[in-house]
Amino acid sequence: MNPRENQLVSPTEVWNSCLDFIKQNVRPLTFKTWFEPIKPLSLEKNVLTVQVPSSFFYEWIEERYLPYIQSALARFIGPGAKLSYSIVAPESTQGQQLELTHSGKNVIVSEATPSDVLSPEKTHNVNISIRSGTLAPVNNGNSFPVQANLNSRYTFDNFIRGDGNQFARAAALNVANNPSTTAFNPLVIYGGVGLGKTHLIQAIGNFALENKTAGRVAYVSSERFTIEFVEAIEKNKTADFSNYYRSMDILIVDDIQFFSGKERTQDNFFHTFNTLHQLKKQIVLSSDRPPKEISGLDERLLSRFQWGLTVDIQPPDLETRIAILQRRAQDDNIEIPLETIEYIATNVKSNIRELEGCYITLVARHTFEGCPLNISTAEHVLQKVINMVKKPVTVGQIQTIVAEHFSISEDLLRAKTRKQEIVHARQVAMYLAKKHTDSSLKTIGLYFGGRDHSTVIHAVQAIEHDLAQNPALFNRIKQIEKKLLYLST
Repeated sequence: MNPRENQLVSPTEVWNSCLDFIKQNVRPLTFKTWFEPIKPLSLEKNVLTVQVPSSFFYEWIEERYLPYIQSALARFIGPGAKLSYSIVAPESTQGQQLELTHSGKNVIVSEATPSDVLSPEKTHNVNISIRSGTLAPVNNGNSFPVQANLNSRYTFDNFIRGDGNQFARAAALNVANNPSTTAFNPLVIYGGVGLGKTHLIQAIGNFALENKTAGRVAYVSSERFTIEFVEAIEKNKTADFSNYYRSMDILIVDDIQFFSGKERTQDNFFHTFNTLHQLKKQIVLSSDRPPKEISGLDERLLSRFQWGLTVDIQPPDLETRIAILQRRAQDDNIEIPLETIEYIATNVKSNIRELEGCYITLVARHTFEGCPLNISTAEHVLQKVINMVKKPVTVGQIQTIVAEHFSISEDLLRAKTRKQEIVHARQVAMYLAKKHTDSSLKTIGLYFGGRDHSTVIHAVQAIEHDLAQNPALFNRIKQIEKKLLYLST
């Protein structure tokens, strides 16, 4: 169904088709909580306008579920489809301009009061501009430029300290106060998924801009850096790309493990690193593991990453988890009984992202269904999530799922055969074992017929390299990971 071919198609029909597509790709509770409340308002040419309950609601779905929305729009409206949001704002925000930034394209945001919702001409459009190959700074009216890719919500003030992160926080605050004048250059912060690395490194940028310890700050994920670099090559604008990042007072790069296997990107970043360091500019990096454990990184980069300070963030202890939930409830002006908070904090131990995900689920049920914020509701709503957290995936389970997916026996994954299809399946299994378990490279090798750690490193590098160029492999990996997710619940 393509509305441009059938002008009689209604916005409700288009959005329902989008919902059918999205429903197949997200969990039932996610769909019920975050997609069912969205209401279609209008469809003009390739722009679909929908109503969402709040700015928080908008930010949450954009941050978590944008790829599903983009895919659905492209499928049922066509290339160049745009989505316009009508946000029902409280009375206190009437007349205020909603300033938003977004990493995606073809998105228009509007804000409306309840009385404006049915009158699209009364909404105030906020255009979101993206310049390919560069990161365009946005001036917020202050004397310093605020970069569009820094999230203002990430500050030191709302970063909850605990035994597992206080050293990393202290180092980050020191760098924010004195960029490039300490021995912490680069500052490398590593730790597992969802432990607050992104919050902390962006807090450095926000603090430096607010307190004028730096004038130009850029935050970028390594994946985004790579995409922009490729676009710059295609448009013959590599000089502009390099000059932009090398003009920063503080350059913050998130998830540097994704540089693995990308030789040309690494080479560009190597020279960017050298330029900034020689100019005594601050470099801040994050990773999901110590840099020396990242396979596929140039030795020149690894040596430079070790010039400064490398610190880790550990999972939060119980007291920290309780404090995080209490602070979140306070910020949202929601009263949650202490026993409910303690129940969530006691059962969700893996990381802050899982913890806040549970909190959001509970609050959403309270907001949209009227469920009380008591421990009984928490037990019912969070049971599946908590069970998922308690059951880590094993290398053996990964072997079983991969063998089943490739229609081969598990024994072949451990055998000495060098048939290409078997080697590929084995490499996929090793890659997933490295990504989804805490097993060492040596232990993973033992599961695969006693192979040494260098074989595992080679397998991980090969798959990471292919993933960047092979959409079919990317989809296959995602299919296998979905099966692994069900195993852990």
